[in-house]
Formats: sequence, C-alpha cells, structure tokens
Amino acid sequence: MRRVYAFAEGDKDQRALLGGNGANLAEMTRLGLPVPPGFTITTDACREYLQRGELPDGLMDEVRTALRGVEDATGKRFGDPQDPLLVSVRSGAMFSMPGMMDTVLNLGLNPETLKGLIRQTDDPRFAYDAARRFLAMFGGIVLGLPSEGFDARLDSVRTQVGATSDAEVPADGWRLLYERFLRVIEQEWGQPFPADPMQQLELAIVAVFQSWNTERALAYRREVHIPDDLGTAVNVQAMVFGNTGADSGTGVVFTRNPATGEPELFGEYLENAQGEDVVAGVRTPREIESLAREKPTIYAQLKDLAEQLERHYRDMQDVEFTVERGRLYLLQCRSGKRTGTAAVRIAVDLAHEELLTRDEAVQRVQPEQLEQCLHTQLRDDAVAQVTPLGTGLNAGPGAAVGKVVLDSATAVRVGRRGRGDAVILVRRQTSPDDLPGMLSAEGVLTAEGGRTSHAALVARQFGIPTVCGCRALEIDENKRLIRCNGRVVREGDWLTIDGTTGRIYLGRLETETSSVTPEFREFMAWVDERRSLGVRANADTPEHAREALEFGAAGIGLCRTEHMFLGERLPLVQQMILAVSVAQRQRAL
Repeated sequence: MRRVYAFAEGDKDQRALLGGNGANLAEMTRLGLPVPPGFTITTDACREYLQRGELPDGLMDEVRTALRGVEDATGKRFGDPQDPLLVSVRSGAMFSMPGMMDTVLNLGLNPETLKGLIRQTDDPRFAYDAARRFLAMFGGIVLGLPSEGFDARLDSVRTQVGATSDAEVPADGWRLLYERFLRVIEQEWGQPFPADPMQQLELAIVAVFQSWNTERALAYRREVHIPDDLGTAVNVQAMVFGNTGADSGTGVVFTRNPATGEPELFGEYLENAQGEDVVAGVRTPREIESLAREKPTIYAQLKDLAEQLERHYRDMQDVEFTVERGRLYLLQCRSGKRTGTAAVRIAVDLAHEELLTRDEAVQRVQPEQLEQCLHTQLRDDAVAQVTPLGTGLNAGPGAAVGKVVLDSATAVRVGRRGRGDAVILVRRQTSPDDLPGMLSAEGVLTAEGGRTSHAALVARQFGIPTVCGCRALEIDENKRLIRCNGRVVREGDWLTIDGTTGRIYLGRLETETSSVTPEFREFMAWVDERRSLGVRANADTPEHAREALEFGAAGIGLCRTEHMFLGERLPLVQQMILAVSVAQRQRAL
C-alpha cells in the first residue's frame, strides 16, 4: 500500500487520504501557484502507526524517495554541509484543527549544515536564529522536554545582550543561545542532540502522528464532533524563510473579514519573522495594510492569489504565506474559521456573487453559528458612563463579563464547564493547551498576539468574545494579578471585555442582545422557503416575546408560568404560600 504522495500527485478531493492541508497543497501545486515543493505521508500511515506503536514497514524508504524529488526541485540536498535542504514537518488532518497538533520547522540542521547555511546566506544572525528555533521546537515537540528550560535561557540571553525583543538580538546572542539549547537538550534528554537529519525527520514524523492524541487535540475534537479514528497526515515541505531581513516576512490573510464577513482582505504580517511568530501570538503583528504600503507589488500578488483561491474553492480562505527575499510563497490554504455573523454574511454574499446557489449557501451555515449571531453586546448607556481600563485588538466579537482567572486549569475548575462562575481567561498569549480553559470562559483577554493568533482563531470559531494584543496589560502569575495602565486587577475581580471594539472595562457592565442584520434576515428568509417545521419560541415576558417575533418565530411555544413569580414578585409569592389566613393570602395575591 502506498503511503507517500508528492504534492504534484494529489488534489483537493483526497482530503480523507492526504488530510486537508495535504490535499490543498496538492491542489495549489496543480494550479501552478507558488508553493514550496514537498510530499504528504497519508492518514493511513498514521492510523497504522497508532495501532502498531511503530512506523509501518518501508515507510521511511518511501520518504527517502519522495525527499529526492524535493531535492531535485530545489537544487539542494538534505544533510548536505555545503548547500543544505531544510524542511518543515506539519500535521494535516482531514478536518481543520488549527493549532491542536504539532509542527517542526528548520529540520535538517546540525553543526555541519549550520555552517553550510551561514556560507550559503552570508548571514550568521539568520542562521543561528533558525537553529535556535529548530532546537526549541524539536526539544519541546519531538523530545518532550519542558519549554521552561528554553524560555528561561531565551530571557537570559535577551537580558545579557540588552534586547527587549527578538529583533534586537544580534548574531552572537543567537549563537550563544543555540549553544545553550544544545546543552539543555543533552542534560534533559540524557544524550546529545541527534545530528543525523534522517533520524531527526523520522522522530519528527512520529511526534506529529502522536500529536493526534494529545489532550488538547482530543478536547478540540470532542467540541466540534470530529471522530477520533481518522488520524492525521504529515506534510514535509522545503523551508522558505521569512526571517532573512527587511525584504522578508510572514503572515496570514483571510479573503474576507472572519469576524464580520465584509468582503475585504483581512490579516496580519510580520517583517523578518517565521510563521510561528504570528500564529503563536508571541509577537503582535501589523495589519495587512502595512504590507500594501511597504511592499505594494507583493501585496497585489497576494491579493490576486487569495481571490483566485476563493473563487476556486467557492469559500472564504485562510491563507498562510511567507516572503523570502522579496519572493512570495503560499504555505497553506483552508476554509477559514469565522464567527456566526461572518458565516451568514459570507454565505449570502457568495450567493449574490453566483459562486454558490441559495441551497448551497443555506448548507454553509451551521445551527450553532446562527446562535452566535445573537451575541450579547454592551449597552450604550453602560459604556457611556465608564472609561476603558485598556484597549487591545477586537479579535472575537461580542461582550463578556466575568471574574479574572489567569490559567486554563482554574478556568475549567471554576468556569462554566464546572458550572461555576462566569470567568474571563487572561493570558500573556494562549497556546493550544489553553483550549479547555477558553471553552470554559465567557471571554478571553491576551497581552500579546494579533487577530490571526491562536486565541483569536479559536475564539472566533467557538463564538468566544476575545481581545488580543493589549500591550498595556502586565500579568503577574505569582501574585495572581494583572496590571493595566496603572490599575491593579486581582484574580477573582470582575472584568468586562468588548470583543467588538477591543476595549476592556473594570467591573461588571450591563449587556443586551445584539440586533438582527439585513444579511441575517435575508438568510433566514431563504431558510424559511426551505424548512418544513414550524418554529416557536420560549418566552416568559413581553420583552422576550417581542425579541422572538423579531427573530422570526411564528409564535410562543413555551411560556414558563413559574418565571412570572421571580424578581420583585418573589416576596409576594412567598407571602401567598406561607399565609396563615385567607385574608393574608388574598392580600398577597
């Protein structure tokens, strides 16, 4: 049975075999788009590995054969000390699971190929930066070493060279960090870092297969109802580098606004960076319009390619790209995660643009996305009376009110999943491991990251109000408090966030149900033409009844009479029940 396919050998209809990313990489290659060459190891191979506990017989022989094809396409050789080929190793399940499984970049570096990369690029800073990134990812993801050891040494080197950000670290700083990372791995793993690139590749493939069953991946699949027996494909792709100077960079764009559905290119870009810097939220990127101003030719090319992909797939696309020394590459495309409001508008707009029929448009929106359209918003009179504590990026629309919690475990324990308090999860940046806490929170607030970071992407999918990249926010996990613009907020204090505007407020602000958009009305009219069931609402008050009729209900199906006895009427009901005479009871009634 064949288990490895070059990108040029597949197409978009092979998602079950090649995974979503592999099928899309194959399709983009078939369309002649600028995709770095590579190959896909199938989901069949993953399932066989998970059943046997070891790689299928002959798999690595197929990998070596496919790797020679990548070498021929790039003119580089894997493990060559003169002109080394480096590769990325990425997961890619049939259904998109953003950030839930593992990726290793810059694989193939060792002391000899590192020297070759320095000679090849004449840029020691870039080469040592790539090497330290590779060691940290390989050590954490493949060897299972704790990230704290790498993070502490990174902070130490920044302090030692007087840098406040990675961009300010010179070549000698990255060389020093690379050497320290090698020692960390030998001390923690118990043996020297594996220098053989083929051994590195085999270990990385195993690690990506194993990431299918991590706690965060299992939690995500439970939430979105993806079967556990599908497995993931593995994509091995020639590296292109966005961290080679001011003429390079990386970013993520959506062909439409994933929060509102507006037909505009929406995304973010980081100059002189690798893709993980954007999606992990470790640096706050700039909006994609900055690329239009600074590199208009690249922006125009990106816009054309994004529009081509949207027309081809007939859906809003999420596109990851890298610019290496002024040349644009596409690394991934997929149907973009979106809010309920955006899902409705995109479906309606695509139907008007004749990319979808109305039947197809109706099928594109899930019931839970319609529910998100009814997101709560902050009341105008409540906002008018207070000054924001701070402002970040409006990453996930809707308002959320809750008690501050500073870690995912606490959010799970005391939040709505634990049927406890409403909580706001506050993090420096979220990682895939924070998913259970995000799902337990009313909202998410991060100090770093942008609108295409992990926090924003996942929050939009699940309709969680989110504010990202609040630069004034400082988090002190030891003292269990946060500081923002001189104010101190302790864990357990109430906080309100507005994911629509990006503003943060101290205390509990009043909210109200959002209004119905024209696109929502039009979409529901299409649904009404096709449905065969009557729809009635649960409503206990005149306000609820008016709201239900506005949303299109045919009438009231359930009115809970006991709810009439709550609020200011509750003491009267209690008096009526406890009355010791008919006269007392009549007065209460």
